[in-house]
Amino acid sequence: MEQSFFIGKKILLVEDEESLAIGLEFNLSDEGFVVEWAKDGRKALEFIEKNEYDLIILDIMLPYFNGFQIVEKLRLLYPQTPVLMLTARASTQDKIKGLELGADDYLTKPFHLKELLLRVKGMLKRKTWYKKFPDEKIIYKLGSWEINFEKLMCKNESYEFFLTQREAMVLKYFFDNKGKIVSRKELLANVWEINSDVETRTVDNFISRLRKYFEKDPNNPKFIKSVRSAGYIFSDDVSN
Repeated sequence: MEQSFFIGKKILLVEDEESLAIGLEFNLSDEGFVVEWAKDGRKALEFIEKNEYDLIILDIMLPYFNGFQIVEKLRLLYPQTPVLMLTARASTQDKIKGLELGADDYLTKPFHLKELLLRVKGMLKRKTWYKKFPDEKIIYKLGSWEINFEKLMCKNESYEFFLTQREAMVLKYFFDNKGKIVSRKELLANVWEINSDVETRTVDNFISRLRKYFEKDPNNPKFIKSVRSAGYIFSDDVSN
């Protein structure tokens, strides 16, 4: 049943390292995915402008346009498309930058094929989460903001923008657990489906982004407050 879910899902693989790309294309195709391969940033943008994909695997270091530039352009066209970034650098700053621009997850080279396949499948399954909101009239309020999780749209009187899939999942998890302390480990397990303590910096980066979007003073948050040594606590009541 699970295998049939992935058959025919379209993946854009953006990777200039030919031997790696050929191997990934073969193994992804063997899992039932339909894979298109772009060898450089310019070709990737051509594919993205002409086609819509279920998921994009995106290397950072590319000819013509790098992965950061591509994900930034992609988010303007397709805010819901999951993006898995690949980086040959262990730099935390590269990972943070990719996540800030809208990537949903990342893998550092070299990586195990099994881990990549598990992450790809997990991201594709999570892509359907917002379809739990068939009535797009259901609007969540956060201060002056109105949030439509079905469309991933946030707007107030003067501005509107789209959340990425992962940003929306994190925020919706807070709404569902309003007033409760939510640990980083809990978010990793329920949003990222990762049972590990090594990725907690990723959670903090996403919280920082949500604060920049919704808090008047991100350094003194009202909605998403830190609880020392425990995690976070969320309230949508601006009087708190």
